[in-house]
Amino acid sequence: MKVVGFGALALVLPFVVACSHAPNQSKSASPQSTLSRACVVAAAANAGDDADIAKLQRDLREQRAPARAAEQLGYRFVSRARVTNDAGFYKVAEEAAGCVESLDASDASAWLLRGHVLHQMHRFAEAESIARRLVATREFVLDYGLLGDVLMEQGRLADAAVAYQKMIDLKPFYQSYARAAHLRWLKGDLTGAVSLMQMAVKAASPRDPESIAWAYTRLATYELQRGRFDAAERMDSAALQFVPQYAAALLVRGRIQLARDRRAEAVATLETAARLNPLPEYRWTLADALRQVNRLNDAKAVEEQLMRDGADDPRTVALFLSTRREDGDRAVDLARRELQNRGDIFTLDALAWSLARAGKHGEAAALMTRALAEGTQDGRLFLHAAVIAAADGRPADAARWARKARAFRFTLLPSELGVLRTGIVTSPRA
Repeated sequence: MKVVGFGALALVLPFVVACSHAPNQSKSASPQSTLSRACVVAAAANAGDDADIAKLQRDLREQRAPARAAEQLGYRFVSRARVTNDAGFYKVAEEAAGCVESLDASDASAWLLRGHVLHQMHRFAEAESIARRLVATREFVLDYGLLGDVLMEQGRLADAAVAYQKMIDLKPFYQSYARAAHLRWLKGDLTGAVSLMQMAVKAASPRDPESIAWAYTRLATYELQRGRFDAAERMDSAALQFVPQYAAALLVRGRIQLARDRRAEAVATLETAARLNPLPEYRWTLADALRQVNRLNDAKAVEEQLMRDGADDPRTVALFLSTRREDGDRAVDLARRELQNRGDIFTLDALAWSLARAGKHGEAAALMTRALAEGTQDGRLFLHAAVIAAADGRPADAARWARKARAFRFTLLPSELGVLRTGIVTSPRA
């Protein structure tokens, strides 16, 4: 299957990597050996009522195939972090990787686990170093997935494409299909993205409900983008069947309800989503929904929380500030600092938008050109491109991008729709 031979790509896929411990890859500790501090931490961490984690922790404490138990624990805690949005579980997963290393320092599965944890924690350069060590040591499909992910996040898109193609050539399966779907979406092939994500759903293991829920959530997003609300709701409901309190699926459900002008329902859904995951994206969407039902004081309170607690997602905070035309200097600073670590098209867009709203139109236009270069069909990108082109004295371009933004208006937040309605100067023929 050839899916990556079409140039540069962007945006990491947020899914859990399957455990990769291969036979004879590391030695098990003897029953008499003492577990390292990292093993003790991984074996003792509280994961609530997760029966799978509890069993693996018993296996590790009792040293039944401890390296395999520790590795699987690491991936379970990565999954736990994603479902609960508790970043502390990533630190436990990092300890699990250290546990495997303490049992056998040459075990490549420990490197892969650590690399994925570092990637989830946005420590991309460190993760790349591990990924390159892995691909130089062995030829294993998930090593190339990690390498592609971290290269993509750093904006080194052509190299990421090569890594992903190698992954797909080695093994077409859930991980490959999901990445391929996202690549199609980034290149503007929405139909191809839907088809490949459907293949990912079929190939996913029933033992990993979070991965299936993630894939269905992406399908719901694709259908929303196409304006197919009924199909989007079916996909979103499927995601919630696998993980009932899945914040990402609830966020998409709230956005579908906003697109259908079911405002009260959207508020209720988004309040739950933001409680489960208080990241700025969730709070921004909730605040916009609250404003739609005239709960202005509640909206302001949510926005204050967004600004107070948004340090972990400076890109979204920069977008929020710029859309609201608030604290332009801070928005530019946040976006610039994010770009030092994360060079994908959406970070380029965030900086372009922040600069434009701060009146720096020339620099904004140059960055926006780079952000649009891959052909991604995204309403937010098109909205920003339209406003920037208008400010840069290119009314024909502004009109063209505004038409594209209107075609994808279902994915825009209410505050962004307000910009689309009032913030673009176009030519008389627009």
